[in-house]
Amino acid sequence: MHIEIKYFGMLAEVTGCSSEILELSVTPVSGLKEFLFKKHPGLQQKDFRIAQNQELVSEETMLTGQEIAILPPFAGG
Repeated sequence: MHIEIKYFGMLAEVTGCSSEILELSVTPVSGLKEFLFKKHPGLQQKDFRIAQNQELVSEETMLTGQEIAILPPFAGG
């Protein structure tokens, strides 16, 4: 499946892009993270959350092919 990944803040700087389209088999979010760590090793030293279809998801969540956002830490107020 094609998955559009969007990177925000310092994570876009680490990857060198604000978005990219990846071809992945059906996988949980943890599999996506492993793939991203191999493609962009600098992400391993960064703290980030993953959102699918504008909702934060856990590492066990299965990818559905919807838009994925890689988000840096943020604080509420």
